[in-house]
Amino acid sequence: MEIETELKECFKTAKKQEEKGIKHKGLLIIQSDKEESKKYIEKAKQELKLCELYKNKGFDYKLPEEWFYILYYCGLAILSKIGIESRSQKYTALLLEYLKSKDLLNYDEKFIQMIKVSSKKEEESEVDKREFARYSSAIKIEQVKERYEDMTKNCKQAVSQAEEVIYSKEKIIIPKELFGI
Repeated sequence: MEIETELKECFKTAKKQEEKGIKHKGLLIIQSDKEESKKYIEKAKQELKLCELYKNKGFDYKLPEEWFYILYYCGLAILSKIGIESRSQKYTALLLEYLKSKDLLNYDEKFIQMIKVSSKKEEESEVDKREFARYSSAIKIEQVKERYEDMTKNCKQAVSQAEEVIYSKEKIIIPKELFGI
């Protein structure tokens, strides 16, 4: 399984980097931290407020970036509860996808897909939309206005589902095979 192999390598490399005193750029096993999870959720909620402000002030180009980070913070909240530190958007999404595929995580697949980068040129991911809004010269973007209600709803649902995961008494146990144990 390709995703499993990639995650194994990510954990292995991150551990080696940390042992050498280098900041890792992947996933690292840490102590589960529910308080950190709560802080990520609070940050996601703050970003939702910021979206409303941006919308009302006409800063359309900022919204896709905020939507992305709301979803990303939800993922980081879940990983913090599990006991994983992430310094990679790619590997955060990959680990969430892996956990979902193994029925270890009750979190909507669409939220995971929204933070994944697509390497296929013909596919436009949420990350592509974020990058266009952020790096293009456009300030007013009609598609952003059209998507505002739907994306706000998605972000609120993601926050709610992430809260359910972090406040749940159920533990998410990552298979030891991913850590090379």
